[in-house]
Amino acid sequence: MTSEAAPPRGPTPPEPGSAFLSLDGVCQTFATGQGRQRVIDGVSLRVQEGEFVTLVGPSGCGKSTLINLIAGLQTPSEGSIRLAGRPVTKPGADRGVVFQQHLLLPWMTAYENVRFALDCTMASAPAAGRARRARHYLAMVQLGDAVDKKPGQLSGGMQQRVGIARAFAIRPRVLLLDEPFGALDAVTRAALQDELLRVWEAERRTVVMVTHDVDEALLLSDRVVVMSGAPCAVLRRAVAIPFPRPRDRDALLRQAAYHGLRADMIMLLTHDLAG
Repeated sequence: MTSEAAPPRGPTPPEPGSAFLSLDGVCQTFATGQGRQRVIDGVSLRVQEGEFVTLVGPSGCGKSTLINLIAGLQTPSEGSIRLAGRPVTKPGADRGVVFQQHLLLPWMTAYENVRFALDCTMASAPAAGRARRARHYLAMVQLGDAVDKKPGQLSGGMQQRVGIARAFAIRPRVLLLDEPFGALDAVTRAALQDELLRVWEAERRTVVMVTHDVDEALLLSDRVVVMSGAPCAVLRRAVAIPFPRPRDRDALLRQAAYHGLRADMIMLLTHDLAG
């Protein structure tokens, strides 16, 4: 495809009734030294099953708070969150989370970290099956030769691969990614973006991701949801990403449409700073 060619039309935003994951009028308020502070105001969002949705916005705008709410780690002050029609009121194995820090158990090997998650969430499954699944997902993230290494023996990128393998292995209905590559150098980050794309393409799990990186959002997502800045965040706009899958980073960068969409998104993100 040449840079002049217009990309195919992208995914259509989901209708409210068809949502797999839904947020309705979600608000979150925290106690501060100056009183109650509302940090998220009236967020409503629909995510289809199998869709990859990314939240972008300025630092401190509440993106991670939204991830915590969907994960059930926090309870919204107002509004509701539903997954497959059921209210989200607490953490559950139907939602897997990958944070910026890998949170691996340092005394366990890569295999044992993934296996431990499976033992906790799938205790009734045959042990041999749990063992195969742990090794399968480690192989999927290119760590088949590092299964017996502990986190201290792995690079930062490899540690994040273990975290991704662990999250995919429990086969959650929704995978929540909170800046999973934010602490990595540019080269490692790009490699893990490609790895995540490859694993996601194989399974098409529903993903909600937080990132500050517009290029990362455009490469990975079906839709990008732009949030306004602090102190009280709202959803500014949801942008359908029109580029076909599977995606190739180099091919995207050669498209004029990519750079136009990137510029539009950066303008949305800098709106609050310019105001």
